[in-house]
Amino acid sequence: MATETISACTGSNLLQPISEITNLPLDQVNFVVCQLCALLTAVWFRLYLHPSKTSPFVRHVVATLLGIYFALFCFGWYALHFLLQSGITYGIMILTGVEHMHKYCLVVALGYLSFCQITRVYVFDYGMYSADFTGPMMVITQKITSVAFEIHDGERMPSLLEYFSYNCNFMGILAGPTCSYNDYIAFIEGTPYRHRDLETKGKVNVKSRLNDPSPNTEVIRKLATCFISLLVFLSVCKVCPVERNVDDDFIATTPFYAQVVYLYLSMLTTRPKYYFVWTLADAINNAAGFGFNGYDSNGLPRWDSWITGTFKQVCYERCPYNPTAATFLLSAMWHGAYPGYYLTFLTGIVITLAARAVRHNVRPYFLGSPALKFVYDVITWAATQIAICYTVVPFVLLSVGPSLKFYRSWYFCIHIGCILLAIALPVKPRHLRLKEQQPTVQPSLESTDSNSNQKQKAT
Repeated sequence: MATETISACTGSNLLQPISEITNLPLDQVNFVVCQLCALLTAVWFRLYLHPSKTSPFVRHVVATLLGIYFALFCFGWYALHFLLQSGITYGIMILTGVEHMHKYCLVVALGYLSFCQITRVYVFDYGMYSADFTGPMMVITQKITSVAFEIHDGERMPSLLEYFSYNCNFMGILAGPTCSYNDYIAFIEGTPYRHRDLETKGKVNVKSRLNDPSPNTEVIRKLATCFISLLVFLSVCKVCPVERNVDDDFIATTPFYAQVVYLYLSMLTTRPKYYFVWTLADAINNAAGFGFNGYDSNGLPRWDSWITGTFKQVCYERCPYNPTAATFLLSAMWHGAYPGYYLTFLTGIVITLAARAVRHNVRPYFLGSPALKFVYDVITWAATQIAICYTVVPFVLLSVGPSLKFYRSWYFCIHIGCILLAIALPVKPRHLRLKEQQPTVQPSLESTDSNSNQKQKAT
């Protein structure tokens, strides 16, 4: 058993005894220990390498070297893919120029990621990994794409050190989160407020500018969430395995309403492990002082959560036709080479279109009274929960056979229902809605221009 655990990990074997004691895969142990070390390092980084005590150059170098060390510890020499992917795309940004860099970086970074995912799964048969080197590459791919689009939209070109620091810093190299390049540079340089709106009713909040808020309360809160998520995952996940949804005896002997309830419970128990990873990554960034998002109306500091809008920024908001389908397909490619990912996101397209159709065509009839709106909210909430669980089953099962077996056991009812709703309750495409809004906006712009011209002539 120990030999199997070692062979399933490309990183360090130093923590093998802990793996044997806890009966957890070594790659998982390495990942969690590195994240805990990153948490302690983040506190040290905030206290002893604060911008008031050292230069941005030192902070960049230390953050990058620590990130590379943690990556090597977890993934061995496969971590060099992180540097190679970042180096290639940096060269592309220099050679192609501002006008086209965002397109080339998106294609190359996603292509490199897809190549690694395909070879890992289908060539080298590393499917047994519970934590693989393409996981961090997914976050780096988002960062590469995000910064390329930011530069295309008018931001300055980063130096090579700044670029590697942004992509491979110890706070986010293993699990993210993805963040804005501008926010990261402001954090390193100690000027986060230049990218934050600190004005209240036209007045600058001087107190907010001078204070360096402590993240301790937020970090403790997120660590408590991590602890609870881990307990729930370790105690409940084995009680309701997702694979039981496609068990022949379960399908044959369980009433359909009970299958619906079990589906919801089984998918609910898969979430805590993701909450654990995301929230711990979030706590690491906050412990370093990164993620401060201004003050609320009561003067209390706000801290960012693990939310990334990269695909919305680079695809949905820029794609003129079928942005929903394009964004879902891009997400499927980003997640990996398993067919289950594509089944999930293709199903997600249909469900999203149906949900949009219901919201545009049915919801207005329930806004007449609070009681009707409450009924609508309850029904749509329940339908959304079941639809999400139905959609993500292939994401967990990964393979085509079990995924289609599950959908057949449900007679593809949600697929069929959503397609019928989307056909019966059409919604105008996004580009047509935007086109209809232009005539109403254009006159006001023209009148503004004419007024300004008249004022200039008068003066």
